[in-house]
Amino acid sequence: MASRTGAESRFGRRMFLLAAAIAVAVFAYTAAWFYLAHMLEQRTAATVAAFNGNGVRAFCEEPEARGYPFRIGLFCRSVFYENGRGGISVRAGALRSAAQVYQPFRIVGELDGPATIRLPFAAALEARWENLRASTRLARPLPERLSAEARQMVLSYEEGADTPLATAKAVQFHARPQGEDLEAAASFSSLALDERLTPGLPPLDGRMRMTLNDGLSLLAGGPLALRGRSGTIQELTVGIAGDTAGFALSGPVAIGANGLIDADLAVRVDDPAAVGRFLANIFPDARDEITTAAAAFSGLGDAPLQLRITRGRVFAGFIPLGRIPPL
Repeated sequence: MASRTGAESRFGRRMFLLAAAIAVAVFAYTAAWFYLAHMLEQRTAATVAAFNGNGVRAFCEEPEARGYPFRIGLFCRSVFYENGRGGISVRAGALRSAAQVYQPFRIVGELDGPATIRLPFAAALEARWENLRASTRLARPLPERLSAEARQMVLSYEEGADTPLATAKAVQFHARPQGEDLEAAASFSSLALDERLTPGLPPLDGRMRMTLNDGLSLLAGGPLALRGRSGTIQELTVGIAGDTAGFALSGPVAIGANGLIDADLAVRVDDPAAVGRFLANIFPDARDEITTAAAAFSGLGDAPLQLRITRGRVFAGFIPLGRIPPL
């Protein structure tokens, strides 16, 4: 009997010690989580403050760390960014970000609309969406990659938001550093433009892959200018949604300090006759030239047309086609 009582007593002490250890672990984890949350809020405030200056303003309204117990992330009631020298500003709704505590360098986030976008020499725009998500994997000195996806996107003027300039079922963007260069990819589906701007143009699908030489300088605060930039377009494809008609081009492109383009491009057109009909409806004054070009592409079969652009002048072989004004 005494032996049984002693065994029960030892079992009870073990259960008590186990419960006490669990309680201590939970308390320590909770204390560590809230310490990290406080550090995240302080680091966010310091980072935002560092952005402000030299014509740049950034703002995260009421930053708060959330996600306990298994996640940690930053929530902002609204966000704002302005580059006064570049004439660019963006204001959007709530920002929610989160990372698993066991994967702190992989961050996902959501941004609420609408967003007000102001660009130089253009009327203010408003962007709305059903869902906008982004993800990144942090590394030093820059993130390994950045991805963003928006669903049911609508772009319009801020004054007159009831008349969309463009709508898209989905828009995606991906970027990653490659040495000092920046690799980027983007795609859109069912892009429809304002009928008043492009009458008769059906919804479009498109995708793009390119490398921007020395593109990391843009992320390091370099000038947001096209002039003096160069890169390679691996793929740029635009086609009619749900149809085979479309075009694709690829090749190196450079923009000089004077804004003139130099490029060597390979251009391929799928179903040239259908593409020609749609373009002729949009640009009726150039119907004859478009019809001639469509017939020329039909004669090429699957072979691409080599276009050469020299200081803004466009050539197909030795035949001049026109001139592109400085950017």
